[in-house]
Amino acid sequence: MSQRNTAVPEQLKTLEDADLLLESGECPVPPREILDRIAGKWAILIVVATARQPRRFTELERLIEGISRRMLTLTLRNLERDGLLERTVYPTVPPKVEYRATEMALELYEAMLTITNWSRKHSSCVAASRRRYDERRAAEAEHI
Repeated sequence: MSQRNTAVPEQLKTLEDADLLLESGECPVPPREILDRIAGKWAILIVVATARQPRRFTELERLIEGISRRMLTLTLRNLERDGLLERTVYPTVPPKVEYRATEMALELYEAMLTITNWSRKHSSCVAASRRRYDERRAAEAEHI
């Protein structure tokens, strides 16, 4: 995490505290709803693409393989609505629009890097576990 966001708020030191905060109404958007939004593959790719520099719509469309224009538009709107992207329109002809990750999105980006690094670190362990599982399942199928 960045140096400015290292302190954990007192009320969020345990899961029970987080549940109490949610139940008290101090957390108006349920965490599951936020996680659903940011866990989508398009949202992750957009946050990653905008984390280092502002990006134009067509740039994002080229960078994010497989995303349709409609899905890109919807995802950008949702991320902007949730405060993860800032949209800037420049008064040119044709209009130039850029999307930039907000401070909140940059904090999320850092968490994504942690998860990505974890997946790289444990990649060979996961591959070995999958191989053992598949071998076990194949052996069980032979006995049926």
